[in-house]
Amino acid sequence: MEKDNIQNQLIAIGRKMVKEKGTEALTVRKLSEASGCSVGAIYNQFSNMDNFIVIQNYMTLDELGQRLEQIEETANPYADMNKFLQVFVDYVKDNRNLWYMLYAFYLRRNERAYSYFYLRKVVRIIGCINKLLQRILPQMERPERILSSQVLWLTMFALSSFLTKDVLDSFAKINQESMCQIVLNTYVAGLSVLENKKQNG
Repeated sequence: MEKDNIQNQLIAIGRKMVKEKGTEALTVRKLSEASGCSVGAIYNQFSNMDNFIVIQNYMTLDELGQRLEQIEETANPYADMNKFLQVFVDYVKDNRNLWYMLYAFYLRRNERAYSYFYLRKVVRIIGCINKLLQRILPQMERPERILSSQVLWLTMFALSSFLTKDVLDSFAKINQESMCQIVLNTYVAGLSVLENKKQNG
């Protein structure tokens, strides 16, 4: 069997394991048992499990980016922004274990720089946000709009941790989706007020 075919099979099996059983299921030994490949063969393909997880995380970002880009525009950019958020929330909740793997992996990177490939995939998502902000706030200057898009993405990414785990249930009855909507809409509303003040002197 060719190397690429082995890699693709291992990636598919590992992804299924995480989806069904969570990140704790993804160890080289468990992957070996599920795939029939030896531990040595797996290391020959990926060198280490971090590389394997990076590939999975790239796939997760690609899937999300594709869904966000498929959102059809309407005449109401504010409604489209909330539709964008709903697609994001739905994807995270439908793929909780995969998203948690991405979130936890990049949270523990500490001083290590993000790869070009990871940043390119994130830029794709930020580009969708930037496009929406351009429709909502056409008078906003481009550098400020790009910065605001980055802030929105980082905020959504931070809040996404609450969507993967029921950590709020023991603290208060907080609707996780409503929390994300409130934060997003409050931020965009604040930008609109600031821009109006700026335009009106």
